[in-house]
Amino acid sequence: MTAAQKPRLDWVDIAKGLSIILVVMMHSTYGVGNDTGETGFMHYVLAFATPFRMPEFFLISGLFLGAVIARPWRHFADRRIVHYLYFYVLWAVIIILFKHLMIDRDPSGTLATLGTAVYDPYSVLWFIYALAVFGLIAKLLWQFKVPHWAALAAAAAVSIAPVETPVAILNYTAHYFVFFYLGYAGAPGIMRFAEEIGKRPAIALAGLVFWAIANAALVFAPGHVFAPGFVTIGVADVPGATFALAVAGALAVCTTAVLLAKTPRFAWLRWVGANSIVIYLSFVIPMGVFRTILLRVMPNIDAGIASLAVLFVAVASPLVLYWIIGRTGFGKFLFERPAWAHIPGAPGSRWGTPARPQPAQ
Repeated sequence: MTAAQKPRLDWVDIAKGLSIILVVMMHSTYGVGNDTGETGFMHYVLAFATPFRMPEFFLISGLFLGAVIARPWRHFADRRIVHYLYFYVLWAVIIILFKHLMIDRDPSGTLATLGTAVYDPYSVLWFIYALAVFGLIAKLLWQFKVPHWAALAAAAAVSIAPVETPVAILNYTAHYFVFFYLGYAGAPGIMRFAEEIGKRPAIALAGLVFWAIANAALVFAPGHVFAPGFVTIGVADVPGATFALAVAGALAVCTTAVLLAKTPRFAWLRWVGANSIVIYLSFVIPMGVFRTILLRVMPNIDAGIASLAVLFVAVASPLVLYWIIGRTGFGKFLFERPAWAHIPGAPGSRWGTPARPQPAQ
């Protein structure tokens, strides 16, 4: 949905901003934990957000799918499949070459990783790969007129079931497709929910407090595990509990976003959310470089403080890079899909309807 079709919703961008910060927080905290062998206060924040961190991101990503789902296959595939695959391939090559060739100096390992990245989504970029796959699945379900209730029931059952296969994208699809589809199928209800939240902020705030207490009680219930490189919530082994916490947490983030959108003090968070995919694509390199330098210069720094510092740099660096590219015009292909990367005949293609390059977002 372009700006010409519908103005951006502030609360949606703020929800994206919260989501991308939570995602980068996970990688920053685990990275510091693995390098230092310690846990810090950021592990507690991470644990609290674990049930809903990725589900919320997928739910918001599916929210406006209904605006394009009925388009012809050529146009839909170009906008919702090829679009994400372009950025996945581009940034997978960049990150793999940086990490495995420049840092590890392993040419054979670099070639092997480039090969496996075709079918096994590379590192944090699995989310971009998954968006292309999820868009394809949703289009097929629409094409064959599968009722929303049937698709959601099946997807929820698969998400709750302990699906683990040797193929990573199948696991990601099993775990997270339901939230993407929920964002698409439930968009009208979610929009009405947001409108009602905006009308009743006091009730919404009370509900958030209740949710936060319940979520914390279940996350930190007996059985939770904190380790430098992973966190296990207390009810992880209870069938359906993680799924219920994910849905509740996703709605809580939406509620928080609606409330924050009412004050101009959080305009910066809206801007972060509007550029969340820019951050997701490129935060890994500055995060890793800064973490390495920080821990060498300050080897005794508290793990929580270090995680917070790495989080800030990892979020800010891509935005600075994006701003520089916007000012200079050099490197736009990193975050805007050029005409040659469109399906011939689709809007924006060299051989189709002229259009401006499409930003990653």
